[in-house]
Amino acid sequence: MFFISNLSLFFAQTKEDFHQLINKISIENSVDIIKTNEAKKIIAYKEKSLPILVNFFTNNTSTNIKSECLKRNLTQGEIAIIIADRIEKMPYFQLTSIQNCTLEFCKNNPNLIEYYFSFIDKDNRKIFTEKYIDWLKTTELKPK
Repeated sequence: MFFISNLSLFFAQTKEDFHQLINKISIENSVDIIKTNEAKKIIAYKEKSLPILVNFFTNNTSTNIKSECLKRNLTQGEIAIIIADRIEKMPYFQLTSIQNCTLEFCKNNPNLIEYYFSFIDKDNRKIFTEKYIDWLKTTELKPK
C-alpha cells in the first residue's frame, strides 16, 4: 500500500513537473524543441514519461513556438506529442490512418509527427489520444 501511494505521489509530481517544463519551452522554431533543456529533462524519463505526456495531448493552449511546416504556432499538446514521438516512435498510420511515404513535406524537420497534426486535429485529437493510449497498452516498449 505504501508503494502504491508513493507511486501516485510520484506520478502527480512528475505530471506537474512535465506541465511546468512544457510551459517553459521557449524557442522560435519547432525543429529545436527536442534540443531544449526542458525537453531533455522529460526525455530523460524515457518510456516512463509516455503515460504522463499523454495527459497533455489534448491541451490546446497556444504557444509562441512556430511550426514552419504548418505555418502556425503549436499548442502545448502538440509539443507533448512531439516529445513523446522522440521517446518512442509512434506508428503514424495506425494512429492517424494516414501514410506519408515520401516524408518530404517539410525538409530538415526532425519532428516527423508534425506532418500529421492537421490530420489528427481534423479527426479529433481526443480520438488520436485514445488510440495512442491503446497502443501504449499493447506495445512492449524498448528501453533506450
